[in-house]
Amino acid sequence: MIKPEIRILGIDDGPFTRNEKEVLVIGVICRGNDCLDGLISTKVTVDGLDATKKLVEMINKTKHKPQLKVVMLDGITLGGFNLVDIKVLSKKTSLPVIVINRKKPDFSSIKKALIKHFDDWDVRWKIIKKTGRVKVLNVEDKFKIYYQCVGLRKEEAEDMIILSIKRAQIPEPLRIAHIIASGVVKGESEGHA
Repeated sequence: MIKPEIRILGIDDGPFTRNEKEVLVIGVICRGNDCLDGLISTKVTVDGLDATKKLVEMINKTKHKPQLKVVMLDGITLGGFNLVDIKVLSKKTSLPVIVINRKKPDFSSIKKALIKHFDDWDVRWKIIKKTGRVKVLNVEDKFKIYYQCVGLRKEEAEDMIILSIKRAQIPEPLRIAHIIASGVVKGESEGHA
């Protein structure tokens, strides 16, 4: 059984334009779906390939690391198509990783976009394929969450996802990370997480 106050690190990026070189990435440490215990941040290159390295550094250097039990990402892309290799992230931080998606990823469209816009599309595509099969979680027959995970059994991942949902259709740590990132970048949060 998952403890209700499990420390979850939720990570999301802030808004950006294609003219910007870097994007702000916020990580919030929450106790389950409730108390905000800490905030960490880094920056990644827009459409670069440094997201995995930057997240590993951010997580491994935080004083909160000993309490962390899982990392949650809002998708595997930050700053456009800067992809997070969740297997490397999990291995280098010794933490399981759960990737949350509101909609089932359309891999055919993603691959076409990569081929069209990136000379190194094949490298990026390999990172996406390594992320693993997309699973679906039916939350109280109200909505579906699509997710991928590494370092956890399906049941453990789903228990953590359900535990971390409070007011929205995504885990609270990701909702808070989104609000903070957009508020810092734009001066006020906008849209829904």
